[in-house]
Amino acid sequence: MPALTSSGQPRRQHKALGNAPWHVRRRLLTAPLSKELQRQFGVKRVPVRVGDTVLILRGDFKGTRGKVTRVDYKRVRIYVDSATNKKPSGEAVYYPIHPSKVVIVELDQSDKARMAAIERARKQREAALGGKVEVVTPQQGGQP
Repeated sequence: MPALTSSGQPRRQHKALGNAPWHVRRRLLTAPLSKELQRQFGVKRVPVRVGDTVLILRGDFKGTRGKVTRVDYKRVRIYVDSATNKKPSGEAVYYPIHPSKVVIVELDQSDKARMAAIERARKQREAALGGKVEVVTPQQGGQP
């Protein structure tokens, strides 16, 4: 990811991260797609949304798969239904996970605007790579 400011000082990068506007934070909340979805949609990463199914790759919940229940723009964290801790009172609370520590294994495709944005991103990537992006439709059986 490019630097948030022209300064390379960690303290200024950290400050810029904390003071970043919501449209920049949305870009920070992206997660990579699984290899299968990368072939299907022709893009490598998308912003995480509620309803996406993710696989956690790092931490105590490594290997856990579940649906995203909440996206916290302020803390730049996501919450997955299968990653919970118990409070002393017995109440279950969701554990915050950074989106770079998950991979999206199933996209919520109910939003037409999101799918149009993914298609635009695929076309941009295709133009940048000179038309080398292979998109596999589910009807083709998965193998390019």
